[in-house]
Amino acid sequence: MQLKGIYQLIKKELIFAEEILEKSLKGATNKSILEISDYLLEAKGKRLRPALVIFSAKASQQSSPLNERSMISVACAMELIHTASLIHDDVIDHASLRHNKPTINSKYGQDVSIAVGDYLYSIGFELISSCRNTDILSCVSQATKAMCEGELIQVCERDNLDLLKKRYIIIAKKKTASLFVASCQAGAMLSNSKVYIQHALKGYGLNFGIAFQIIDDYLDLTGKTEDLGKSPGADFKMGELTLPILNLLTQTKDRNRLMSLIKQQDSPEAFRELKQRFINSRALLKTKEDVCFYAQEAKKELNRLKDSCFKQSLFNLADYLVNKMTI
Repeated sequence: MQLKGIYQLIKKELIFAEEILEKSLKGATNKSILEISDYLLEAKGKRLRPALVIFSAKASQQSSPLNERSMISVACAMELIHTASLIHDDVIDHASLRHNKPTINSKYGQDVSIAVGDYLYSIGFELISSCRNTDILSCVSQATKAMCEGELIQVCERDNLDLLKKRYIIIAKKKTASLFVASCQAGAMLSNSKVYIQHALKGYGLNFGIAFQIIDDYLDLTGKTEDLGKSPGADFKMGELTLPILNLLTQTKDRNRLMSLIKQQDSPEAFRELKQRFINSRALLKTKEDVCFYAQEAKKELNRLKDSCFKQSLFNLADYLVNKMTI
């Protein structure tokens, strides 16, 4: 199932969220800021995190009615924080393309990009604060801290050819999964659900986020620019060992050749050979197994929720991730 079909159930809420997002980004009076805001709104992502907030809130809803305004504010905040992190990531990775459009840093420069990222963080936390819920504010603050820690650890681990799979998963949990966790947990908090329901949705978000990161790394190695919306091989160029490569290292009989290729970060030929070796090895199957494992673990967490169409949508989102491995 495609995202559009999964999102159909919350189409009205997502439209409302887009309106609030646009209003938040266009609240400035400065012409330059408004120009950048328009550019960001044109480069639209998948809106996974806002969708998870809404689905989690509705899947865990008890008898009391939901505060729709707060739910949409939190959903928008998650997208703004995510977008801010991507802008900073693109600066760190020297990326020039995202969503098939020039990145903020390639269009406006690194100084503007850093400032824009900070600006989006501030708007996001302003929206969270407007909900007047200190538990949600704490939840999102901790997630943002973990996300920044994960990015920092990943940068520090560049060119570490001894990186272990366990270390990779730690980075994935912090850098990527933390915001998925917060999206699901905050949604459960908005519905005033029981603690065990909040823990279940946190577990779902954690495993969903790890699977998401593995797939992102898989596609960076095997995908095409027109499908990804950005240039593949970014991890290779930056000296970052991802799970597909770690799996390849454990499966190959020619480790020395593989290590030699990994070190040739400026060589398109080395990247192509690395990609081909991965595709032709059991590492590809192992990576798919890893994704399926975490997606399945995410779905298991949902067993503690009552049956509903919103719970089924969370199941469908996990399956959507697994299906991306066939691209």
